Amino acid sequence: MALGLFKSSSPLTLGVELELQIVNTHDYDLVASAPDLLRLLAKKKKPWDVKPEITMSMIEMATGICEHYSDVLTQLEEIQEGMLDCADRLNIGICGGGTHGFQHWGERKIFATPRFSQLSDIYGYLAKQFTIFGQHVHVGCSDPEVSLYTLHGLSRFIPHFIALSAASPFVQGHDTGFQSARLNSVFAFPLSGRAPFVETWADFSQYFNAMAATGIVKSMKDFYWDIRPKPEYGTIEVRVMDTPLTITRAAQLAAFIQAVARYLIIERPFQPRENDYLVYTFNRFQACRFGYEGTYVDPQSNEHRTLSEEILLTLDKIEPHAIELHGDEACAALRRDVLTSSSDAALLRKEWDETASLSETVQRQCLRWRA
Repeated sequence: MALGLFKSSSPLTLGVELELQIVNTHDYDLVASAPDLLRLLAKKKKPWDVKPEITMSMIEMATGICEHYSDVLTQLEEIQEGMLDCADRLNIGICGGGTHGFQHWGERKIFATPRFSQLSDIYGYLAKQFTIFGQHVHVGCSDPEVSLYTLHGLSRFIPHFIALSAASPFVQGHDTGFQSARLNSVFAFPLSGRAPFVETWADFSQYFNAMAATGIVKSMKDFYWDIRPKPEYGTIEVRVMDTPLTITRAAQLAAFIQAVARYLIIERPFQPRENDYLVYTFNRFQACRFGYEGTYVDPQSNEHRTLSEEILLTLDKIEPHAIELHGDEACAALRRDVLTSSSDAALLRKEWDETASLSETVQRQCLRWRA
């Protein structure tokens, strides 16, 4: 199967996808209610993009094409309101967070679609362990070469995106010690990690066609890269974020990514190199494990600094671009959180400390999502 042409889209437009947890209101474990929730949502006859995910305790909501932060927030809030109305009728809860605190993968059920069944056949138990919840952000690109430049440029900021969105400290009833444990599950898949370093669409097409010829991949969906091109949309898709605990946080993260992308495209502050990726896995791990306190190694200078210091430096650099995109309010909120070491992962740990109950912690996640 050939890759096909890259569809040009309006530069720097946004699309945001959120994978959400569906829980019962008894002990707040995951519940296989996605089919019922989708059925009620369909009756509303709204043009919302809500779809199933690989297991029946997950659901995905997505915006249409957005221009800026407030547009993302408005669209997400509208879908959220309809989803919560349907959830209340089913007596189930909806919440954010990158992992469910105490669910067991062996109790999950694969959603009955041909693609999900195929993935289950290929990956075995990993498919059920993929009951994790992320935020994906699409950024519009005018042409394929711009998309690849932006992809490689944004790869330097993957640790920033992970630390700012970290919301998965608990897995199967245990504190993992990670700020974002979710990405450990993603790394188990053979086609995860980073995209190959190619700078032209001709070279990328050649790579894709060679992979397709092996029979390993059929479409871009088969790559679980941290950032991947989506030629049918004319975007690149950033995939490393945990689903935040609130809609507002999700919109703020999208605004931050949009401003970083504009900074890269307008200022061209560096030329991406293959050697940039020498520190990629180290920086990524530090962000997952330690969040803001992780070590960040600058790919150009090899200078070491804390990730909180690096994020603050980045916010300074992108501030004019955030202002142009009407995302300065969102970026200012993220700055405050870095300065106060506030994160969703820290909040979840605080609630666990207060309640000594992961069930109550998930219940609070549902209340926070509603608020």
